[in-house]
Amino acid sequence: MFLKKVTLLRENIASYEHYPFSIPSIKTLHELDFRSNVLFFVGENGSGKSTLLEAIADKCEFNTAGGGRNNHYEVHASESALGEYIRLSWLPKITNGFFLRAESFYHFASHIDQVDTKGFKDYGGRSLHKQSHGESFLSLFLHRFKGKAIYLLDEPEAALSPAKQLAFLKVLHDLVSKGDSQFIIATHSPILLGYPNATILSFDNGCIEEIQYEATDHYQITKYFLQHREKFLADLLMNE
Repeated sequence: MFLKKVTLLRENIASYEHYPFSIPSIKTLHELDFRSNVLFFVGENGSGKSTLLEAIADKCEFNTAGGGRNNHYEVHASESALGEYIRLSWLPKITNGFFLRAESFYHFASHIDQVDTKGFKDYGGRSLHKQSHGESFLSLFLHRFKGKAIYLLDEPEAALSPAKQLAFLKVLHDLVSKGDSQFIIATHSPILLGYPNATILSFDNGCIEEIQYEATDHYQITKYFLQHREKFLADLLMNE
């Protein structure tokens, strides 16, 4: 691992009444220690997981609209509201890596079209815009992601079919197995969360705490739905 700890600089916060400090998981945050090369952030929409991931990307000096340190372009409202209020602790400090922000990936692809001079070598040899959404994500993972780096991924499953999510897990595993890649991933995918020996941090219940895979809503709801689909849908759709 490279990134060991994230600390909220509480002494610099004037009030917890406004975003992002009003988010319960952020309001109660002091320090987070990272103990594995693959870390997942999970939680309901609005629970703060993407807010913290974006702040980490900001402190890594990655483009918070998506990209690495050398990707310079602007997207409206991509600034991090939390970045200047956290401190990252490294051992050792690295500068290589990437921030994937699924919601603004189109803008990143357009930026690459404008600046690429290598025939899209880092993206499978084709413009990302000339690949399907899922293909473009996998091309990024397969060709741009290399060792000795930290990768911050915000909902990478957004463009990936279940089969492609499994393909991504193989890419992740190949990089992590070499011992020189660290991943922090905000996700809703029970497939991705199943990666072995990963740490899962839940942002629900007003705090950030470690949770086991089988205890996540993602696992429990998906499992119940698959095992009891007819009853689940009858209860959901008929009791209105």
